Amino acid sequence: MSNISVLFVCLGNICRSPTAHGVFEKMVAEAGLQRHISVDSCGTGDWHIGHSPDERSASAALTRGYDLSHLRSRQITANDFSQFDYILVMDKQNLLDVQAMCPTDYSGKLELFLDYANNFSETKEVPDPYYGGLSGFDHVIDLVEDASKTLLATFQPATSNSRFKHDQP
Repeated sequence: MSNISVLFVCLGNICRSPTAHGVFEKMVAEAGLQRHISVDSCGTGDWHIGHSPDERSASAALTRGYDLSHLRSRQITANDFSQFDYILVMDKQNLLDVQAMCPTDYSGKLELFLDYANNFSETKEVPDPYYGGLSGFDHVIDLVEDASKTLLATFQPATSNSRFKHDQP
């Protein structure tokens, strides 16, 4: 199997993208693919650089079996566009912001993360739970788990030498 790198992006990298990072990282490990798939997350903003995920995100994730304690917020960089195969963004505004930064050669790597969702196809955005109640953090995990399962399935082709849609020639 080819090595694949996935970057999850939200606004501050303290709620949605670290949740996606932690959920997908665990699914990758459970599938025995951690040597083939690398996972990271970042934000478009710089307010929380170096901070742990929001306590409410971390708590909701831990309740579901996902440990986010090792994650620290960072801001997206120019190198991310060449380094990552998949750059999966949580909402349309952040997608626009990332597209504005992205060199044209790498624009095909950018997608809304929920394009991979099966059970929540009515929405294309992971809502920001930051200013809402605790149920918003649980809803984020529901969305992330759904999209992560489909995403992981795209990386498990019938033949281990298959190339993936974002592989560069």
